[in-house]
Amino acid sequence: MSLSVNGRTKVFGIFGWPVEHTFSPMMHNSAFNSLGLDCIYVPFPVSPDLLGKAVEGIRSLGLSGVNVTIPHKSNVINYLDEVSPEARLIGAVNTVTNKDGILTGYNTDAMGFVKSLKLDGGTDPAGKRVMILGAGGAARAVSIQLALSGIKTITIASPVAEEINSLSETITGSLNISVNGINWVKENISSCLEGTDILINATPVGMHPNTNVMPPVEVGLLPEHAMVCDLIYNPGETLLLSKAAELGLKTLNGIGMLLYQGAIAFELWTGIEPPIEIMRDALKRALTR
Repeated sequence: MSLSVNGRTKVFGIFGWPVEHTFSPMMHNSAFNSLGLDCIYVPFPVSPDLLGKAVEGIRSLGLSGVNVTIPHKSNVINYLDEVSPEARLIGAVNTVTNKDGILTGYNTDAMGFVKSLKLDGGTDPAGKRVMILGAGGAARAVSIQLALSGIKTITIASPVAEEINSLSETITGSLNISVNGINWVKENISSCLEGTDILINATPVGMHPNTNVMPPVEVGLLPEHAMVCDLIYNPGETLLLSKAAELGLKTLNGIGMLLYQGAIAFELWTGIEPPIEIMRDALKRALTR
């Protein structure tokens, strides 16, 4: 990959703490290079106490846009001029555009998952009965976007009752969709699996290096048409997905969500259709390093 930086180069980046692990620079720089755009994407380590100054730096340094990752996705909202309705509902922003000094926040994580579900998983969530494992930030983003996409019902399983209640209030209050909250107990989860069309693990259970564990789910109780999703992308096939695949169920990992959230951000920044396959190949290379 060849990059040439000059006085006209547009600078994009990612704010996080830490940020060394990010795959976004390789994905976006490959896309810029393939299209011949005079742009560069770099990581910015931003400590939580300096987030406000860093956001102001987007304007003062003339950055064209940034991604935002852990632990800043919620707090960054306090420093932006505008926030998209979806991001406001979710309570988290992962993409910021800078249009003539106006900083606007979006949540492309959630949109990226739905796009991956449709394009990679061949499943339209409209009218489906969904179960989400977890009620933290990732679960909140995905469940709200799914509710906006017209799902029929949603069941949320989590060991943290306060998170379930908060997410349930947002969905039922703003989106008028039925929410069923259940405890993080295998028996309780099992009792709801027969009526599930899409099961989504939005917890870190099964992530590298703890690949020999999985959420308390008896996948054999799912209907044969069910789709099993895991937002984890390392490893590419978690134990949950492996067991689901053995039973002939459709599966989807988190790589597509990672890809499409970046692609949606790319288009928000540039107004140009992103080179999806170039970005996918770059992401695969980054993941195998």
